[in-house]
Amino acid sequence: MADDYGGVIGAFPYAFRHSESWLFKCYVLVGALATGIVSLFVAFGLVVLIGATAGVPGGSLTLSRSFYVLVGLFVVAPLVAPILFVARRHRRTGSKPRYDLSLALAGFVFMLSVYVGLLASVPAELQTPAEPFTVGPVTVSALVPVVRLLYDLPALYGLVPPVACAAGIYGIHRLLR
Repeated sequence: MADDYGGVIGAFPYAFRHSESWLFKCYVLVGALATGIVSLFVAFGLVVLIGATAGVPGGSLTLSRSFYVLVGLFVVAPLVAPILFVARRHRRTGSKPRYDLSLALAGFVFMLSVYVGLLASVPAELQTPAEPFTVGPVTVSALVPVVRLLYDLPALYGLVPPVACAAGIYGIHRLLR
């Protein structure tokens, strides 16, 4: 089985090689980069958290450290899931470009939903004013009301978009398999 991917890390090149969808191949590259960046942020953040709380006895701080890692897994798992689903499907039964394309779109929407969720959960003292911005000769002001709406939402609502999109990835996989 020289063509077998042999695990999570090997699923990335395997899915890239076997997919016929260019959008999915793009998602494999972007998803791998995003997974690496998120993993580094979680790892460095955990080191900082442990360093800041090293002198404090266990108890609730140990729970917060574990929760930090769990949140990181809840972000990384949906980033990797479309790639793992496609790699498994190609390995077992072969796949149609529609399946690969749909999961790539769902993966990109999940990435966007993480950003939207982060916008909704920014504390008030860290929010920057939402103002129109200029890109070349064009002034973009259509996103200002959206950003203001997201800033006005309670921070807990920041969980809704990523959770809904993660469930959507699984739903697309189940629907199209």
